[in-house]
Amino acid sequence: MPSSRQARIAGWLFLLLIVLAPIRLIYLPSILFTGEPSTTVANLRLHEQAVRAGVVADLACGALMVFIVLSLRRLFAADNDTGRGLLMLGGALPAAVYTFNVGNDIAALTFAQGPAFLQAFDAAQREALALLFLRLHGQMVIAAEIWWGLWLLPLAMLVRRSGHVPGWIGTWLFVNGLAYVAQSAVGLLWPGHAADTLSSVCTPLQFGEVVFALWLVIVGVRRSPRSMESIA
Repeated sequence: MPSSRQARIAGWLFLLLIVLAPIRLIYLPSILFTGEPSTTVANLRLHEQAVRAGVVADLACGALMVFIVLSLRRLFAADNDTGRGLLMLGGALPAAVYTFNVGNDIAALTFAQGPAFLQAFDAAQREALALLFLRLHGQMVIAAEIWWGLWLLPLAMLVRRSGHVPGWIGTWLFVNGLAYVAQSAVGLLWPGHAADTLSSVCTPLQFGEVVFALWLVIVGVRRSPRSMESIA
């Protein structure tokens, strides 16, 4: 039987990820993008340290994904081997995307600063390339949502089967995962209004991760799986 201490470690790691991820996902776009390419690039220069903090935050999120998955694997050590294997794979892929995607931000910042070795490009070209790499980061995030969603599906299965956490949280995690997959597919196939509309619908569904992490931190795991089935 896993201990509540193990559960709380996993929960705190998960909560730290939830706190750090919005730095690049929400905060930086809010201060960078203005609708005008030249102003956006000017904001890149103005907020250089914030962009670099976003790079560090994304790298931290990638590292946290690895430790979260390892913690959850240990938490569900006595449960389904296939589910734990899928959990490991699903956690590793988002970590890889976080790590590789910071290259787009670093490239955008480099073009915005216009160092001497880039003088072969004129100012307008450097601005266009900086904006291109920023946009590529955003597209990579949309593509990564499919992995954010798929790794939650085996986790949901383990939660439901183990009985260590209420079954309704496992169900919410499953819906949470499907919401990410849907957002990724629609964002890539039909960007624009359709993606924005779906995002407003999916956002409440994606609080399943928050609820799961808070449960692990506050409650931990119950000693009797059967007692959990009674409240699932």
